[in-house]
Amino acid sequence: MISSIGLFAAVGIFSLALSAIGGATAQGRTASAAFDAVARQPEAAGNVQSALILSLAFIESLTLFVFAMIFILAGRVTG
Repeated sequence: MISSIGLFAAVGIFSLALSAIGGATAQGRTASAAFDAVARQPEAAGNVQSALILSLAFIESLTLFVFAMIFILAGRVTG
């Protein structure tokens, strides 16, 4: 029988892997859309760049929140 700590570790690893894969996919698609927009309309590069940076920061923060939540919950499960 698997212990609660082992189950939590498996779920935590799966959650972190899923958020990393999802975040990387979202960042790739966001950057691709931004590059396409700049290629179509080069004069809007400044606006697209600031929107891109803000979007990438939000996507990355979601992955970091998952990482932080795993550590917070690990503290509650293990002790």
